[in-house]
Amino acid sequence: MDALRIAATLISLDEVARFCHELAERAGLAPETAYRLRLATDELATNVVMHGYRGGEGELRLAGGMDEDTVWIRLEDDAPPFDPAAGCKPPTPDIPLSRRPIGGLGIHLALTALDGFSHCYADGHNRSTLVMRRHRTE
Repeated sequence: MDALRIAATLISLDEVARFCHELAERAGLAPETAYRLRLATDELATNVVMHGYRGGEGELRLAGGMDEDTVWIRLEDDAPPFDPAAGCKPPTPDIPLSRRPIGGLGIHLALTALDGFSHCYADGHNRSTLVMRRHRTE
């Protein structure tokens, strides 16, 4: 298992991307699968920095690993409780952009890019787990 502890700042998101890339490479993920995992992890980490800690001090903790079938990344933070999947709605293409509410599209894209997602809040920590299958099954 790999682990990373970083300050919850926008500048630290480069380390999140590097963590995802290295894990995906070791797992032998196809480039498109690795991209989707990094995109989802980056979106969730960005939301913690921007909305969870609201620009205040905080920490992001990442852990990652793999088994025969999957690769997973767990994001943990101490920001106020927030479940990214709660209330996540698909985009509404029939509503003009000028009338759509701001927010939510990035989370929708992140969660639909993954093969699995879970979230819990326990002991003062948000814990989100992102899962990708290592090999496509059609």
